[in-house]
Amino acid sequence: MTENPWSYSATCGHLPGTDLTGWSVEASDGRIGTVDEHSDEAGDAYLVVDAGKWIFGKLLLPARAVAKVDTAGRALHLCLAKEEVRDAPQFLSDRHLADRQYREDVDRMAGPCAGDASSL
Repeated sequence: MTENPWSYSATCGHLPGTDLTGWSVEASDGRIGTVDEHSDEAGDAYLVVDAGKWIFGKLLLPARAVAKVDTAGRALHLCLAKEEVRDAPQFLSDRHLADRQYREDVDRMAGPCAGDASSL
């Protein structure tokens, strides 16, 4: 059974209720930006990443893209490479909860790495 991409991996070290706003977001091959907003809602956890000048706009990433949470360094390490993150859908605040196709596109983007913290 495939785990829900909209939930944090049990092995990533995420502590529910932690405010991740402003934390650094690191792809497997380098820094991509900071957390602009996030949700810890069960079965609907996500990150909105502000990639600054690297990519115009904000990106929506499901919680399963997080491989490791570094609380001391205030950083989230993803199991995705920069190129994979670059392909993430832009965050569309009016669609991210209700538009099924949009969510499926995000699901597919995060699918290959879901729950794989062993690569760090």
